[in-house]
Amino acid sequence: MVDEVLALTNRYRERHQGWSAKHFFAWYRREGGRRSYSWVKGRLQTAQLVPRAPRRGAHRKRRDRAPLPGMLLHQDGSKHEWVPGQHWDLIVTMDDATGEHYAMQFVEEEGTDSSFQGVAVVIRTRGLFSLLYTDRASHYWFTPKAGGKVDKRTPTQFGRALQRLGIEMIAAYSPQARGRSERAFRTHQERLVRELAAAGITDLAAANRYLEEHYRPAFNAEFAQPALEPGSAFVPWIGDGLDEILCEQFERRVGADNCVHFEGRVLQIPRQRHRCHFVKLTVRVHRHPDGTLAIFHGPRCLARYTADGRLQEILRHAA
Repeated sequence: MVDEVLALTNRYRERHQGWSAKHFFAWYRREGGRRSYSWVKGRLQTAQLVPRAPRRGAHRKRRDRAPLPGMLLHQDGSKHEWVPGQHWDLIVTMDDATGEHYAMQFVEEEGTDSSFQGVAVVIRTRGLFSLLYTDRASHYWFTPKAGGKVDKRTPTQFGRALQRLGIEMIAAYSPQARGRSERAFRTHQERLVRELAAAGITDLAAANRYLEEHYRPAFNAEFAQPALEPGSAFVPWIGDGLDEILCEQFERRVGADNCVHFEGRVLQIPRQRHRCHFVKLTVRVHRHPDGTLAIFHGPRCLARYTADGRLQEILRHAA
C-alpha cells in the first residue's frame, strides 16, 4: 500500500497540482483506479496536497428540479480564459431534470449562431423539448429598456425560430435564478482549465474535440442524476427542415437584374422551372450558423450559396 500511496501522491504533485480532491478522483477512476473517493481524498489530505474542507453552515434550499427530462432546458455561456491568453465563450445546453449536458461548445463570441447550434444538437439527438431558460442577452431577447423586462411580442431571430418549433422561452432576471447553470460553470472553470492544460491543448478546434470526446461524457457520468419521475417529455423530431428553422432569416426585394443584395454580397437567382424571374418580389435570405446562405420564395428554396455569396446549388426539382 505504501507504494500505491506514493505513486498516487507523486502523480498529483507532477501533473495535477491545484486540482480538487473530487476532480482528481474523477481522473483516477477514468484511469482505472479502484479505491474509493474517501480513500483517495484521505491520502491527499494526509500528504497536505489538498486542504480539508471547512464545516458547512446553513444554506438556502434549492429549487426543485423539473420531474422529467425534456421539460425544461437551460442554455448559457461563460467567457473565461480557458487556455492561456485565450478568452472563449463556453456554451452549454443542459437539462434541468438531470443536469445532463446535451451540448457543449467553445466559440470566439456567444451569439445567435452558437445558440442555434446547441439547440440543434439537442433536437437531433433527443427531440423537441418544452421550455428553454436563458439570460436576457440580446440574441435571446429584445429588451426595450436596459435592465428592464423583455418584450415577448418582439422576438429575436432565435426567439422566432423557437416559436416556430413550439418551444417556450423563459427569461431569467438574476444570476441566482440560473443557479443550476451557474454552479455547473463554476465546476467547468475549475476543471476544464486544468484538463486542457494537462492535455496540452491551446487551440479552439482541439478544445472542442476534447469537450466532445472526453470532458462532456465524463462530466455527465459523474454529475448527471436520475430524473425524479420515469419517462421523458421529449418529442421525437421527424423529417427534414430543421436547418431552415434554426437559422437567421431576412426579407429582401429582388432587383431588376434578378439578384438579391445581402450584406455586401450579390446573390444571383438562377432560372427556375416554375418561374423565369423574381424581379420586384420579396424573398427570404436564410443565413445558417456555418455562414452558408439560401434564398427562399414561400416554401421553395431557389438556390444555395457559400458564405461569400458564390452559387453552390441550384434547386431545379421544385415544380
